[in-house]
Amino acid sequence: MKEENFKPYIPADKVTPELTALSVILGILLAVIFGAANAYLGLRVGMTVSASIPAAVISMGVLRVILSRNSILESNMVQTIGSAGESLAAGAIFTLPVLYLWAGEGKMDNPSVATITIICLCGGVLGILFMVPLRNALIVKEHGVLPYPEGTACAEVLLAGEEGGSNAATVFIGMGFAAIVKFVIDGLGAVAGTIAAPIKAFKTEVSAEIYPALLGVGYICGPKISSYMFAGGVLGWLVLIPLIVTFGGDTILYPGTDTIAQMYADGGAGAIWGSYVRYIGAGAVAAGGILSLIKSLPLIITTFRDAIKGMRGAGAAGSQRTEKDLDFKVVGLGILALILVLWLVPVVPVSIVGAIIIVVFGFFFATVSSRMVGLVGSSNNPVSGMAIATLLFATMCLKATSSDMTAGMQGAIAIGSIICIIACIAGDTSQDLKTGYILGATPVKQQIGEILGTVVAAVTMSGVLYLLSTAWGYGSTELPAPQATLMKMIVEGVMDGNLPWALIFAGAFIAVIIEILGISVLPVAIGLYLPLELSAGIMVGGLIRLYADKKKEASEESRKVKVNNGILFSSGMIAGEGLVGVLLAIFAVFGVKTDISGVFSTGMIGGIVVLVLLVLAILKFSVFSKEK
Repeated sequence: MKEENFKPYIPADKVTPELTALSVILGILLAVIFGAANAYLGLRVGMTVSASIPAAVISMGVLRVILSRNSILESNMVQTIGSAGESLAAGAIFTLPVLYLWAGEGKMDNPSVATITIICLCGGVLGILFMVPLRNALIVKEHGVLPYPEGTACAEVLLAGEEGGSNAATVFIGMGFAAIVKFVIDGLGAVAGTIAAPIKAFKTEVSAEIYPALLGVGYICGPKISSYMFAGGVLGWLVLIPLIVTFGGDTILYPGTDTIAQMYADGGAGAIWGSYVRYIGAGAVAAGGILSLIKSLPLIITTFRDAIKGMRGAGAAGSQRTEKDLDFKVVGLGILALILVLWLVPVVPVSIVGAIIIVVFGFFFATVSSRMVGLVGSSNNPVSGMAIATLLFATMCLKATSSDMTAGMQGAIAIGSIICIIACIAGDTSQDLKTGYILGATPVKQQIGEILGTVVAAVTMSGVLYLLSTAWGYGSTELPAPQATLMKMIVEGVMDGNLPWALIFAGAFIAVIIEILGISVLPVAIGLYLPLELSAGIMVGGLIRLYADKKKEASEESRKVKVNNGILFSSGMIAGEGLVGVLLAIFAVFGVKTDISGVFSTGMIGGIVVLVLLVLAILKFSVFSKEK
């Protein structure tokens, strides 16, 4: 039931500092940091993590403890602006690297910085504008119905402001620790980043990466999701690869160009994974995304219907401070202007058909995303399913209406990117508005703050994507870009049908079997699609979280505090590694050499030592942390 007569923490008739110069500057800084870090993380491991709670902790620690400013709404504004970078990155990495992959294959020129910036900017701002008329229907009227887990958690963090300083220190320590480890491994090359052991009798190998971000992701996601990903990796590397090598023998099987036995002899298990298992995993991920969307259809239909009903009679601005939204006329004109920009600006490959698809699918998926994150949280939002559905529809439409296949593929990816960013930003905006509703923030100021964070994050993202592409290239060992590679397969498959469909359908039916067993499909599918070394590293973090969850404590509150300390430390590690990853990309572009592996390297022995240190560090800041 809905809560009647809800009273926010700061009353509507009380005005406190909120959208200040300091909150904007600090929020923009966090948007850049978490946006760049999450882009790197997502391109590396195929997953992103929410930056809302770490941003809330840092903002409270800096403003309240260091600068002695006591406005909780000012801290909330920092968190609102800061989290925009993370959510925009999550949407951008799904699709935009495809343009660089095609450029690398000689199918087109590299996308310009202007192209990436405009796509990110328009998608992000459209996500916010689409959410404005939905706020009253989903945040206010459904306050007692839709919990918005991350938004409520951020409000709790900000309300517990007196703990902000020490908790913020935990995040910064995690950032510094991970930055050092990442630089030692990839910057200096003094330690092996992967521990691997071939099993020749079984015709495969087992391996694990020992990077801080992987363990951090595993700890934050928890043992269940981590084990699902690891199970997918085990299925690929300890079941499918041995079977393919054993039964394949001297067979030449498309898309391979040599016999399977020769491929294994030359490239080991990794060659078999790249030629066959990766396509099986792609089919499983695509099917998992579509299945999650199909399961959500009843909720999607109800959501859209109820949201449209709730919008009727809603005004652009209420009489009280806590009811004021952006003026609906401004929202309408803004949406129209952005659609015209996407259609008419030459550097953006969107036709009039594409612009219509963006309006229809964008508003629909913004509504769906907002409702979904309200019920199940941002981590369970089926954005991949939305992106796949949009890409399939857009590619078929453009294939039917365009004679230029290259332009059609570019247009499909641009449309898919914008829709994906809209869905991610709408979900993030909903969580932030929920936090603001609980605390008593001014909605119009939050909406302006979201737009500011999105604009800065869009400019940053274009630079980050260009740097990472120039330094390592997408689809490489350093940056597998799993979702983008999958989206590329989908578009090419619809346009010219050059995919190994037998392998893809095999993966799709593996996903169906997993769904029938009642197991969460997407984590298993992602584990199957990625190299085992990534999911193994994530599994280590999941096991640490399992220990933290099960260890006996004096009270349940004590356990919760220690687990949350570990989450903050892990979030810091993810941010720290991501930032050093971007720094190393800058070094690579400008030819700065830091590698000393030719002079000194501890190899896998050093990797094992680093892995032990990482485990001990997470334990120190979680299970063995002191209650404050």
